[in-house]
Amino acid sequence: MAKKKETKETVILEEPKKIIPKVKVEPKKPSWEIKDRVYYLKGRKKPLTYSVRSSNVYWFDEEKGYERELKYCQNQKTPFVDEMKGDQRLEHIVFQNGTLYVPKSKTTLQKLLSLYHPHRDSLYYEYKPVEIAQNQLDWLEFEVEALKIAKEMDVDMAEAVLRAEKGSEVSNLSSKELKRDLLLFARDNPKLFLELTVDDNVMLRNFGIKAAEANIIRLSSDQRYFIWTSNDRKLMTVPFDEHPYSALAAWFKTDEGMDVYKNIEKRMN
Repeated sequence: MAKKKETKETVILEEPKKIIPKVKVEPKKPSWEIKDRVYYLKGRKKPLTYSVRSSNVYWFDEEKGYERELKYCQNQKTPFVDEMKGDQRLEHIVFQNGTLYVPKSKTTLQKLLSLYHPHRDSLYYEYKPVEIAQNQLDWLEFEVEALKIAKEMDVDMAEAVLRAEKGSEVSNLSSKELKRDLLLFARDNPKLFLELTVDDNVMLRNFGIKAAEANIIRLSSDQRYFIWTSNDRKLMTVPFDEHPYSALAAWFKTDEGMDVYKNIEKRMN
């Protein structure tokens, strides 16, 4: 009996189709928020009425590369003169009692005042409660951090930091007065306080002042150089236009200055 030939069938496997996920495209938010806006004159004076220039003012357009004339016309949809069409009915911009309320329907005036007017943030400013709240929050965080550091600061560092604010007056303060004034300084000017605490020259500057108060070293009458009080030998020359004790603090970091620092430290102890 004849054998049947076996035939092998070739099976071609198709590659699975790649499924590309659909990316949801979020609509872009408009760069200009339509809302009512309030503007205030800067300074303490709040006149009954005050007019801001509504014509013959210019704004430099970086994209176009030249200054563009601005004008507020109530019958136009743009503050740019080169984009206006038809008659131009000039309108006055008047603050009353230091305040100007502009409803959201007057977008042209809002954009002129908020984006382009040359007197923006110098003569008047836009009230922005969110930015004000953020600034206040930042300040409170600075204050909390500064008070925490001031509370834990040792006396020598406290004296050095406070001397940068009060000068030689610090030398006459008791330890309790020093602590009190340090906390007040941290509360009233937390940002400057925090900057001084990380300034490595503060301690060296205070050390130099205390050495002068102890009559170990002396600053010349013309404030050009420091000398040893005991023998009038010159220690270092103060560079032109630098504060003497700041220059001395920087000099203490040099090889020669470090030797003098150690010498003074022994005499003070």
